[in-house]
Amino acid sequence: MNEVLAWFLGGVESIDPVLRTLFAGFAVLLETSVLIGLVIPGDSVVLVASTGVGTTLEYWMLIVAIVVGALIGESIGFYLGKTFGPAIQHSRLGKLVGHKNWVAAEKFLDHRGGWAVFVSRFLPVLHSIVPLTAGIIGMEYRRFIAWTAPACVVWAALYVSVGHSAALSFEALSDSLHFAGYIFAGVVLLFVVVMTLVKKALHKFAHDERDSAK
Repeated sequence: MNEVLAWFLGGVESIDPVLRTLFAGFAVLLETSVLIGLVIPGDSVVLVASTGVGTTLEYWMLIVAIVVGALIGESIGFYLGKTFGPAIQHSRLGKLVGHKNWVAAEKFLDHRGGWAVFVSRFLPVLHSIVPLTAGIIGMEYRRFIAWTAPACVVWAALYVSVGHSAALSFEALSDSLHFAGYIFAGVVLLFVVVMTLVKKALHKFAHDERDSAK
């Protein structure tokens, strides 16, 4: 296990830091714009990229790249929604999202406003369609960005910190513990489980708020 994990982490770390950072930021940009987030696993990309961080500078640059990528992507989604909203909703990709999800996002935003924007950053599906929907319903961009920016910072810092810390722990223990790889896997798995539970709780909150808005 240690050998396999060391090979994997070494491969990630061997990628040029600038290229790795830019790729992660670009992947998140794509994830948060034009419904591409339905197929690109931004969470996984960020976790993997963070395991290759080797210095404090790389750590902060990765967080900055991810936040900037997310804000650009969500801004693109917002303005596309504002300009081409109905056309996107009725496109083939928009229909794949499902009419219920579009209606749910609109009701959530109508009822909770900026808070809905913040929460959606941590929810599957909604984090891809809320920027578009915010543009469609005419939310002010200044208000939209004021709520999504702190959510992006929290999200980026959380995922980068966990991935980086897990990799550092493995490196520190791999020479003395033959099961260090399992500790690494356990830490990542625990984080994924906790985030899944948090997402379910937030999703239930969003669902309850949407129901109360009916």
